[in-house]
Amino acid sequence: MENDLLVNKVAESGIVTLDLEQYLPQGEWVAFDIKPYLFMELILKEKDFRAALLTTDWQVFAGKQVTITCTADAIIPMWAYMLIANYLQPVAAGVYFGSEAEAKVQVLLQNIQQLNAADYTDKRVVIKGCGDAPIPEAAYVAATALLRPVAKSIMYGEPCSTVPIYKKKP
Repeated sequence: MENDLLVNKVAESGIVTLDLEQYLPQGEWVAFDIKPYLFMELILKEKDFRAALLTTDWQVFAGKQVTITCTADAIIPMWAYMLIANYLQPVAAGVYFGSEAEAKVQVLLQNIQQLNAADYTDKRVVIKGCGDAPIPEAAYVAATALLRPVAKSIMYGEPCSTVPIYKKKP
């Protein structure tokens, strides 16, 4: 019983944990819905639409992540989305098309692509599988694709309990 020291084998293993939760988009999210700008909430009249956009208080979107969407079943010309983005870009923190959930996935994937893959060269990487926030499948796919060319191995889960995904052949 002389050497009853507890040894943390996980810490000594050299495993690097990648927590995708750290790359989730931050900030306040709001939607810009085109529906109220439509005639009878169905038809886009260019002159009226442009006039309504001119009178919109764009400062309410200042510093926020904004998604552009239309909840009406209407045909919206492409330039209308572009015009809205033109007004939002100088004030919003970010401008995206679609639902908030779609935009958050888009930003998460962009954040993962910003990772420096070289930092993981010849490392044993565990992509964390449990956390407080749900992580979409697309993020795990993107992280795996980014790390596979450089990592020694890729695992999913927690350092103490992993599922092997990839191991570089010697």
